[in-house]
Amino acid sequence: MTRRAVLLLVALAAAALVIGLASGASGLSPGQVWRALVDPSAAGAVIVRQLRAPRVLLAFAVGGSLAVSGAALQALIRNPLADPYLLGLSGGAGVGAVIAMALRWPSAWAVPLAAFVGALGAVALVYRLSAVVGRRLDPRVLLLSGVIVGAFAAAIMTAIISLSSAEQLRNAFLWLLGGFGAASWHALVLFAAWAALPLAVLVVSGRGLDLLHLGDEPAESLGADVDRLRRRILVATSLLTAAGVAVSGIVGFVGLIVPHAMRGVVGPIHRSLLPGAFVAGGAFLVLADALARTVVRPMELPVGVVTAVVGVPIFALLLRRSLR
Repeated sequence: MTRRAVLLLVALAAAALVIGLASGASGLSPGQVWRALVDPSAAGAVIVRQLRAPRVLLAFAVGGSLAVSGAALQALIRNPLADPYLLGLSGGAGVGAVIAMALRWPSAWAVPLAAFVGALGAVALVYRLSAVVGRRLDPRVLLLSGVIVGAFAAAIMTAIISLSSAEQLRNAFLWLLGGFGAASWHALVLFAAWAALPLAVLVVSGRGLDLLHLGDEPAESLGADVDRLRRRILVATSLLTAAGVAVSGIVGFVGLIVPHAMRGVVGPIHRSLLPGAFVAGGAFLVLADALARTVVRPMELPVGVVTAVVGVPIFALLLRRSLR
């Protein structure tokens, strides 16, 4: 990664964090944000320190994790359209979440925990379906298994939602569209503790991802254990994405468009691409969340709506550039 790219990413992250801390129902200037951070008694300190700071940092961590997972899965599947939800994760998480809402589980962590378990269950089923045809993980079979499990989960989720009350229906749709309204320091610490190991595994596997992107035979000829590498990356991306879904709901397009955009900035080598994607993905989701909090304030849009509205034209532009 060049020095210019590093400076660009640092500036992008800093600007996104400041905008995220300043945005909301009650807007603050950058100067007010800085005073609130350094002085606990300053005006707006409670809002910045207790409400916006954990939300902004959690959005940054989740966005970065989704971008890293998307970059890794695009190399694993050898498909530029792969994203973190490709392997049935979103469907499994949605089923777990709507079941928790339909049963009215009282704990505040019931929905995130159910979504996490559902996401991992969907990935386990995808892996089992893929392994039936042999011990090797064929990317094509893995992709088709993800589509099948996702469709099955969507059918179950639709059945549960159609039988739910109006209040449960609204809560389910809001969760499925993603958001950080329930962010807290506790949620941030839990997510960071869980995501640290999968992130480290993916970053360390950078050279392996480069080899997988070349294909099985070239990777094996260069000394890579392809099956073992695929399993390690699949487990790491699944754990990372499931944690993100648990704390934020289903936020689309981050893991799809950010890796594409960053390849044009830092290149295709994953040793540089993964850290760059983490920073850019985090900044993108922070800015999307800030827009969601301000465009119709004092009301708030689901952040998944913003990422879709912004992400579709960006992806179309990137696709057109790549075709040229």
